[in-house]
Amino acid sequence: MTINHPPAQRAPGGREPLLPALMTATAVSGLIDAISYLGLGHVFTANMTGNVVIIGFAAAGVPGFSVLGSLVSLAAFLVGAVAAGRLETVMRHRTSSRWLRLTLVLEMVLLATATAVAFAASHAVYALIALTALAMGLRNGTVRKLAVPDVTTTVLTLTLTGLASDSTLAGGANPRAGRRLVSVLAMLTGAFGGALLVQHTGLGWPLLAGTFGTAAAALAVPRSSSSS
Repeated sequence: MTINHPPAQRAPGGREPLLPALMTATAVSGLIDAISYLGLGHVFTANMTGNVVIIGFAAAGVPGFSVLGSLVSLAAFLVGAVAAGRLETVMRHRTSSRWLRLTLVLEMVLLATATAVAFAASHAVYALIALTALAMGLRNGTVRKLAVPDVTTTVLTLTLTGLASDSTLAGGANPRAGRRLVSVLAMLTGAFGGALLVQHTGLGWPLLAGTFGTAAAALAVPRSSSSS
């Protein structure tokens, strides 16, 4: 069935059918930030909070940080987020599954392009920053509008805050604790794998891994999700 401005859909019993795809995408985010921070001059392309802080460091004259690189990343990410908003107007009468799958396919194309650039001209740092940040902005804008609770795929601050503030130690009931923990582990796993690949193989192979990871996320999106 079709829905307007598709919300996150839940299967009977409260299971979220988009979770496998979103957790896979979260691991890709960790991988992409490992690539960008370790291989593209201490710039984040999935985590924009980090870029704002880095711009402050660079403006203060701290060596090893690039204002231009972070600004390119921010600009490309915002373009991607704008594209996500425009895509919503096209997909508003489609299911959330189809919307997320299309976004992940577009992300895969952008990462595949970045992979080709990295293998052909690894010195094209700003092109790689722009392509990966554009991909992350498109996905982040889409995931925000889908509004699956406790799953952003690119940042963990609120997830970790929820784990602590809603815990039994804080007098809470640990809602969605498993989902939150899996998000943290997915990001950690992606960052770990990305760091190893960047250190030992350069940029092309980890970007290829990110491309395949995004393809896996797209394949994990269910064919349909009924309205709750």
